[in-house]
Amino acid sequence: MNMMNSTHGEISAWHYATRQPVQLRWRDGIITSLSAAAAPAGSLWVAPPLMDLQINGFAGVDFQQDDLTVEDLLQATRGLRAAGCTRYLLTLITDEWPALTARLRHLRGLRARSAELRSAIAGWHIEGPFLSAEPGFHGAHDPACMRDPTPEHLLELRSITGDDPLLLTLAPERRGAIEAIALAVAHGAKVSLGHTDAPASLLNAAVRAGATGFTHLANGCPRDLDRHDNIIWRVLDTPGLTVSLISDRIHVAPPLFRLVHRALNPSAIYYTTDAMAAAGAPPGRYRMGRLEVEVGADQIVRQPGRTNFAGSAARPIEAVFRAAAILQCAWQEVWPRLSATPARFMGMRNELAVGQPAEFCLLKLSAESHLEAFAVCHAAGPEAATALHFHPFVNQVEGNRKTQ
Repeated sequence: MNMMNSTHGEISAWHYATRQPVQLRWRDGIITSLSAAAAPAGSLWVAPPLMDLQINGFAGVDFQQDDLTVEDLLQATRGLRAAGCTRYLLTLITDEWPALTARLRHLRGLRARSAELRSAIAGWHIEGPFLSAEPGFHGAHDPACMRDPTPEHLLELRSITGDDPLLLTLAPERRGAIEAIALAVAHGAKVSLGHTDAPASLLNAAVRAGATGFTHLANGCPRDLDRHDNIIWRVLDTPGLTVSLISDRIHVAPPLFRLVHRALNPSAIYYTTDAMAAAGAPPGRYRMGRLEVEVGADQIVRQPGRTNFAGSAARPIEAVFRAAAILQCAWQEVWPRLSATPARFMGMRNELAVGQPAEFCLLKLSAESHLEAFAVCHAAGPEAATALHFHPFVNQVEGNRKTQ
């Protein structure tokens, strides 16, 4: 029997990891039991919710603007939840330092005013301005705003964010970057390298100083690279880094996407959408900080008249199934890379387990294992869902074909 109300519920479905039928029960927003069950009717699967560590905006809301309201953040958050993602790191990109820090203070203040936002915004990702200003490597970030990190910068970020999880993306070739990495880690931040052309020696020095990640490998770099020595090869040859990949089939070519998975341990890869305002919204022109970007029906985000990408318009649920299609594997194999793995990278838990929040995704699959519809259960907090609403799944990049 499947049932739920505002305080408790239960559901029977196939478990995404064990691929065995389970009965999941919860009360007061917390999972109370997860046990073996008889095979459910139909092909209904249960999986932990998705978690994305790089969200620049969503559902028409650009996080890089100064006049956002609680209602704006709720619109983006609810759009993400409808796309399978219940927790995310709100990401701010390169800007003048006073503008960036003022924006961060404002957004943290908005988050504090809403229990729903406190539950969903798991922390903060600051991507810049300590990045390479070199052509290609700065990507869509404004090179005029790039700067070297100082202890004062790092301490100010930590002062603003308090005890919140904090992810900082920087380029280790910036002057003072290695010392900044060590200081950031000492104050509880996670450091990810990115938008960089650092030599192998500096990448290894950054790891020794405490860097543990690399942001959107194969992006934030020029389209044309030296085939003998380039940042992609260097990262793959640097032990100790967990890399993120934008798994929208656009940002990373499928052959390279597959090669990265062969070169690295699966536990060292997590996925991100790098979503911006156009994700979960119709094609058109949108803002991303100071930039105006254009999004077509193919969901490619570009600055008008330029070829470099500027974030993604893919939804989290699409990112999982596109990754599975590229790798020609079952969706269950890649689901953790946009749920459990990014959470673990940030020192968090995001799993189906007794004592954890009653948040999960339900997926209806066809007899051919195609995703037909999905729903998100969010049974914790004042915004808890009291009914399951299944959304039809359409993979826009694949020409409106369902994918395995």
